[in-house]
Amino acid sequence: MNNSDYSERRLERTRARMAAQGLDALYVRGTSSIAWLTAFDDVFDDEPAHAVLVEGARTALHTDSRYALACRLSAQGGPIVVEDERAAHAVWAARRLGQAGAPVTVGIEDDLPLREYRALTAALEAEGVSATLVETADFVPGLRAVKDAMEIERMRATQRITDAAFAHITSFIRPGMTEREVQVELEDFMYRHGSVGLAFSSIVACGPDAAMAHAIPGPVALEAGQCVVMDFGARSQGYCSDMTRTVFIGEPSARLRDAYAAVRAANETVEALLAPGVTGAQAHNRAEEVLAQHGFAGKMGHALGHGVGIDIHEAPVLAPRNTDALVAGNVVTVEPGVYFDGEFGMRLEDFGVITDDGYEVFTRSTHEMVIL
Repeated sequence: MNNSDYSERRLERTRARMAAQGLDALYVRGTSSIAWLTAFDDVFDDEPAHAVLVEGARTALHTDSRYALACRLSAQGGPIVVEDERAAHAVWAARRLGQAGAPVTVGIEDDLPLREYRALTAALEAEGVSATLVETADFVPGLRAVKDAMEIERMRATQRITDAAFAHITSFIRPGMTEREVQVELEDFMYRHGSVGLAFSSIVACGPDAAMAHAIPGPVALEAGQCVVMDFGARSQGYCSDMTRTVFIGEPSARLRDAYAAVRAANETVEALLAPGVTGAQAHNRAEEVLAQHGFAGKMGHALGHGVGIDIHEAPVLAPRNTDALVAGNVVTVEPGVYFDGEFGMRLEDFGVITDDGYEVFTRSTHEMVIL
């Protein structure tokens, strides 16, 4: 299938959900959701300069002159109409909704900024449109949580870049290097080998810094006897990858070995458990149980995993609060860790897709201890 076919299928899923919720139209402003709905490649950047209005069989994208040509080229032969009327998105949407000449029920995402909500209500009133705005929760992000074949293949390819970066960095690291030096080399490798961006700013943390799950790399030097946590991901073809590996500078102590064995056991136990029907809470709790069995109860502190896709953090989450069952097509991370303030921390993270009968891991880097 080409991109237009994927866009049409995604819009079919969107319309079905709209019908189930009694919506005549859906107004979308989130750039990642717009990228998903349109399936346009190499068009959107970080600027929130676009809006999409889905109305029955009609779907229109409103943009401006900076993006109009790229959008029209991407839209050729597909289901999206591109418009670049010089008007605010809210005014454009109100005028389009007014063409129906009848009352309409319009869905809006619950993350629509208050200023934009007020602009939309004002524009509808000014255009004389009888519209009821209905707040939805994770409408498009919820649809995005089930990946299609194109998305899965793109994430596999992006992970290949990330795995190659790990193989490279393990041959690069030397005692005395700083966290920041390792970060720069890691990210430079990903850029030079196919990444068009980063999924997020890479984490490189050693010694006591590694006890902070989201440590920012700095001038701290790597020393023998420490473990080094590296959490990083590439971005290519519009999709992210995500992995974490902990490596050891010199022979690790018995305590570090025990901690790593616990984290590895938690990771592999959950990956064997994951399948349709398992809830995010069950996955998280099982990891906590394994860590506790190894003597590390209560030392994780964060959720076990999260969805990955166009954004680095998407639905669903593997966390105590998520009692929803996973379904085939969910792409999630599995990243147990243990952390000891002022001493050390470590984490082991893969990501992959829930299949009809299990969990396919995209990450190919070893789970064996890497001692440098």
